[in-house]
Amino acid sequence: MSDITVIFVLMFAAASLAIYGAYWVLVFNRKANKIVNRRLDLGQSLSSSAVLETLRRERGFHEGAHPIFGRISDWLTQTGMRVQRTTLILVFVALCLALTLVLSSLLGVGVLAIFLAVAASAAAMILYLSIARSKRIFAFTEQLPDAIDVIIRGVRVGLPFSSAIGLVAREMPDPVGTEFGMLADELSFGLDLRTALENLYRRVGQDDLLFLTVSLSIQSQTGGNIAEILARLSQLMRKRSEMRLKIRALSAEGRASAVFLSAFPFLLIFIINVFSAKYFDSVKASQVFEPAVIIGLGLLLVGNIVMYKMVNFKY
Repeated sequence: MSDITVIFVLMFAAASLAIYGAYWVLVFNRKANKIVNRRLDLGQSLSSSAVLETLRRERGFHEGAHPIFGRISDWLTQTGMRVQRTTLILVFVALCLALTLVLSSLLGVGVLAIFLAVAASAAAMILYLSIARSKRIFAFTEQLPDAIDVIIRGVRVGLPFSSAIGLVAREMPDPVGTEFGMLADELSFGLDLRTALENLYRRVGQDDLLFLTVSLSIQSQTGGNIAEILARLSQLMRKRSEMRLKIRALSAEGRASAVFLSAFPFLLIFIINVFSAKYFDSVKASQVFEPAVIIGLGLLLVGNIVMYKMVNFKY
């Protein structure tokens, strides 16, 4: 290795460490010192009703919408991102234009480049939002048993159930803190427990909340020791979470293979174009080029669906 190479490697390492240090000081410490959850942050300047409406509005929680648009709105709400429909449309259009320019330079200007740009833009946005939703649901799953334990301790010392939920909203970070805060607000405004819990499930999309909804609905109708019911439910959720992590560990190899096999064709095409820009020129002139590309992408999509079904299943 030459001296100049060593110098460049050391410069890169020094710059990386400097950027990481600046991020730790300027960003991470601020995140650690900020208010526990967003609901408490908004509550410093707004009333409880205004906080509830603000949280609903900024995350796409719309009532009375068409069923299809309502499901899309709920799905966007479950990502936890504060996005507007106008912003999503502008991002989609900008991404389509950028990908159209890139694909037109590689494949030539035509219907195929536009079709691939639109499809890739839609897939990229859906993938990004799906990852954000999955991360938020996973974080909520990890926090939910602890939140139930807080409710149990509150009920056992004599607090009303709604006050115990408010304790979770004050003491726990997002996403549990804000979601249970909205649940407490809806209960304090007179909404019945079952409807409030169903709204919580719509906002979060975490399957274990169905157990909580059924358990508390039955308890409110038939009576019983709510602390004991919640204690058993917390234990059940912890066991389900442990099983979920075991399944993810066992299926990690399949997920990694799916990602590699999906990305490899595009990576290979990119590398070939970098080293030999005219390599595919003779193929592009063929009449079967565009149908072959479309069929290949379709088969790749089918393969991804099959691999997804292989590593994702209900339990």
